[in-house]
Amino acid sequence: MTLEARKIRLVMELRQQGITDQAVLSAIERIPRDVFIPAAFHDQAYENTALPIGQGQTISQPSVVGYMTQALEVGPRMKVLEIGTGCGYQAAVLSKLCRRVYSIERYRELLRDAEERFRTLRIGNVTTRWGDGMKGWPEQAPFDRIILTAAATEVPPELFQQLGADGILIAPIGRTSHDQVLVRYRRKGDEWETENLWPVRFVPLLDGTVNDVKTRSKTTIELNRQDS
Repeated sequence: MTLEARKIRLVMELRQQGITDQAVLSAIERIPRDVFIPAAFHDQAYENTALPIGQGQTISQPSVVGYMTQALEVGPRMKVLEIGTGCGYQAAVLSKLCRRVYSIERYRELLRDAEERFRTLRIGNVTTRWGDGMKGWPEQAPFDRIILTAAATEVPPELFQQLGADGILIAPIGRTSHDQVLVRYRRKGDEWETENLWPVRFVPLLDGTVNDVKTRSKTTIELNRQDS
């Protein structure tokens, strides 16, 4: 089966699993997932499964990307903040649905690879930063939507502060990988509506930044020890 046929099969599977927003399905169909994963896994690019991308991180399974994107309720004039660029796949899907994506990644090596993919695919409305996702991107706030692609025990207050009026923030919340739930927060003035959506399993959200493996300093090694 060709990659194109596998892509079509995947989109049909996602529709059957409850992803009904045609704009979201179209964005997933237009973004070549095989570009965002290591060559060794290209034969699994259009399977509904998570795959390793290096640095102990993964690309989420397409159904999770679809569900989260659909639940985010993105519009074409919106500005979206993503915490955790990873390989860049989620940001690429969002780029087809909103005006601009701002994406933060703590692993510089992953970020460089993601930026190269954006250039290859001529995705020009994604702006990236190497930094601590827990601090958000205050210079560009407020955001219409915020999405976390790593799990937290609670959403950092700085991110809530950067969400605009009537904004939506989506995050995996849980103390361990076995009790995570995807939570949607809606801002209503100074109040928040909270809705638990479905169980998920994400890598943990960590503070700070990590340098390239080849140039890690003693300070970075100590940071990694604290994170483990």
